[in-house]
Amino acid sequence: MILGIDIGGANTKIASDDGKIVELHYIPLWKNTRLPGALLEIAGRLKPEKVGVVITGELADCFPDKDAGLSYIMDAVNNAFADAFFLDNNGNITKEKIRSIAAANWMASALLIGRKFGDCIFLDIGSTTTDIIPIKNGEPLAAKTDFERLKKGELVYSGALRTNITAILKRVTFGNIGSRISSELFAITADAYIILGLIKPENYTCDTPDGAGKTIHDAKRRLGRVVCADLGEIMDGEICSIARQVMDAQVNDIKDALCEISKKHGIRRIVACGLGEFLANKATIGFETTLISEKYGTEISKVFPAYAVANLLKNFNI
Repeated sequence: MILGIDIGGANTKIASDDGKIVELHYIPLWKNTRLPGALLEIAGRLKPEKVGVVITGELADCFPDKDAGLSYIMDAVNNAFADAFFLDNNGNITKEKIRSIAAANWMASALLIGRKFGDCIFLDIGSTTTDIIPIKNGEPLAAKTDFERLKKGELVYSGALRTNITAILKRVTFGNIGSRISSELFAITADAYIILGLIKPENYTCDTPDGAGKTIHDAKRRLGRVVCADLGEIMDGEICSIARQVMDAQVNDIKDALCEISKKHGIRRIVACGLGEFLANKATIGFETTLISEKYGTEISKVFPAYAVANLLKNFNI
């Protein structure tokens, strides 16, 4: 069995090359990370023949720079697995510690998508970020680093769970009345989407802003605080309205970037995956859209870069 691992700043995702093993572990690297122990546990339990790894967690602010982040993560991987390989942002598989390994999980997904679906835009809406990767002739055309992809609109730093509401909205409306909002980290997108019924409590896989529960009631309390209100002074319908405004603003932001990439490259076909695939359904209206969940299943869609790197490694003659 070949195992793929996608190590992000918040989540570590794993998938076997046949898709029979799929796991998502919330391991925030900036909080006394348990990554080394978690990888040892995974290695002992699954005993893969080989491991393919993609890394995005090097940007976590517990590291002084990306090189330090890469070293820490790669050392943890190599300590746990005897035969581990890393994919870089040029599509190469290596065992060496090189800078191009940083933030390369999108490359794994895009290479596999290009082989399976041809010319398209690969859209991956995760818990924290959204990748928008143009693919032509089987090759991804995106910039190589997150810094450059942000400039080109190929990376939107907005996701389905962890994004601060104030990064999406500056004002909300209640009927004809507009209101400013607080700039505190009172609520995140997961709160809006659990209120709207778009995710379930078990899908709320990150920490809550206040350390409290993940019920609809808890989420409503947090979202009310965004407008400096508690549940004794804001109506339920007003809270639901804020949640819908969050969704609409996030969808519009992603769609704007998607339209820019589509126009630039002349591609109207979208292949979408991720924890936020439900947002992709809304952001891709008017495009020819294929959802990874329909082809590979919902669980694979959530961890697609891990599944992709496992399959890429399987096809390499190593």
